[in-house]
Amino acid sequence: MTACARAPEAAGSNTDNVARPTAQEPPAIARSPAAAPELQQADTDAPRMVVHKSASCGCCGLWVDHMRAAGFAVEVRNTDDLNPLKERVGVPYGKGSCHTAEVNGYFVEGHVPAADVKRLIAEKPDAKGLVLPGMPMGSPGMESPDGRIQPYTVELVARDGTVSTFAEHAGVQ
Repeated sequence: MTACARAPEAAGSNTDNVARPTAQEPPAIARSPAAAPELQQADTDAPRMVVHKSASCGCCGLWVDHMRAAGFAVEVRNTDDLNPLKERVGVPYGKGSCHTAEVNGYFVEGHVPAADVKRLIAEKPDAKGLVLPGMPMGSPGMESPDGRIQPYTVELVARDGTVSTFAEHAGVQ
């Protein structure tokens, strides 16, 4: 999947590389569109993450905000074709989503919660990364206006390509 199934954000919204100021982060310095991809300034001990996504994907931008709020230093790289990257890092066929991140030698595919990524980094399993196939409602970046959360499972991709359950997330009505 190379594009977000969610409708693009309204004109003037922030789906590019410029950080939105929040209570947790200072305002970003404006940059020209030709500038290098932004790396959010964070604690020097913060895990550094590169997120590959479509420039027009609003839900991917929201996931990036979620990761930054959780303390990750995030660089965003907009691209029109994510398939070569997904193949390079080892995302199993049928397990794709709308964006792919790289952090500490692992890939993170889709709307995986920051807590699961932090656990992956802390436990250091002998694996390629995590996948959350599709775009489950209520996962980070896919929040529903009514607060509903679809149950979903984050999976660990082993070095041989097999997958196993890493984390279960219960639904809320």
